[in-house]
Amino acid sequence: MSGDNKGNFRMLHTMIRVKDLDKSIKFYVDNLEMDLLRKTDFPSGKFTLAFVGYGDEKDNTVIELTHNWDQAEPYDLGNGFGHLALGVKDIYGICEKLEAAGVKIPRPPGPMKHGGSVIAFIEDPDGYKIELVERK
Repeated sequence: MSGDNKGNFRMLHTMIRVKDLDKSIKFYVDNLEMDLLRKTDFPSGKFTLAFVGYGDEKDNTVIELTHNWDQAEPYDLGNGFGHLALGVKDIYGICEKLEAAGVKIPRPPGPMKHGGSVIAFIEDPDGYKIELVERK
């Protein structure tokens, strides 16, 4: 595809399946400062979609949280999906607040092993990894 066609596409959202929708919304809104943009129940399909993000969907990429009402067991996260990434200021202070709120931090903040950015990894309630990358 040539460079002059890049205006034809825009990333809209990433969808992840969540077991407890209220717990997931609380995590993304309270801990990661996202807004709940919309939430819709689909009774005939027995699922609910909630969209969270940092701004209106027409201008921002967001996360779609999909809750299947009959899902009793945690989802198998598989080994193909890697992580979501968020740019943050004051990664050390943010991780301190997240840890105090009970958020799992499997990789505390610090420089990348082979040089480069200061990063950390946290987990949402379903175990999805979220990379925090310090931005000045």
